[in-house]
Amino acid sequence: MNIFRNVVFVAALAGLCAGILMAAMQAYATVPLILHAEVYEQGEHAHDHGAAAPAAAASSDQQQAATAAEEEEEWEPADGFERYAFTVLANIVTGIGFALVLVAASELAGGIASWREGLIWGLAGFAVFTLAPGLGLPPELPAMPAADLTARQVWWIGTAAATAAGLALIAFRRTLPLALLGLALIVVPHMIGAPQPESHETPIPENLHHSFVVAVTVTNLIFWVALGMLVAVFRQRVSIPAGEPRERLA
Repeated sequence: MNIFRNVVFVAALAGLCAGILMAAMQAYATVPLILHAEVYEQGEHAHDHGAAAPAAAASSDQQQAATAAEEEEEWEPADGFERYAFTVLANIVTGIGFALVLVAASELAGGIASWREGLIWGLAGFAVFTLAPGLGLPPELPAMPAADLTARQVWWIGTAAATAAGLALIAFRRTLPLALLGLALIVVPHMIGAPQPESHETPIPENLHHSFVVAVTVTNLIFWVALGMLVAVFRQRVSIPAGEPRERLA
């Protein structure tokens, strides 16, 4: 029980620090791009409303329905401090969640003994949760078309799981048949292909989307590298013993 508590403590500390780092990076790298894209999104909505104005004026029932729909829109934090605070909170929660996954997986493999091993585990986490899914489902800005949410979630989870299993077979089994199986697991989701929208038409400029994809990829790379190294540092501080992982977690 003491080992389990230490594992959770390490994950919480590492996730907290990495989440704050991610929020700081997003404030300078991705949030300005999102705000820029929202200008195009609002412009598109204004154009749609303007085109529909003659038809809406012909029917008061339609006007009332549109008003009711607008009032029933989902709540979202106000711009400024409230929005930034919720972003920081979301990043911290996400960071702790990913840290728990990273610590649990690494402990089952023997634990992270040094910052170099933490770096490797962080790169593996980046490959599993950012790089592989991002090849089929790149980050999207507001006003960009997207396929069905459930289909995208299923493909994303399947791709992350297959990539994690494939990397584990390559790294820990080290036999040619299992390495080939691991490589196949990594490739198969991309051969199946990610769900795509019916149309790719968008008011978002291509260079803006490209900048956003690059910013998201780089910030996630830094996040995962930092997370892996933070896990190594905090793990050494709380002195989680080395040895057979199943014995230590039992």
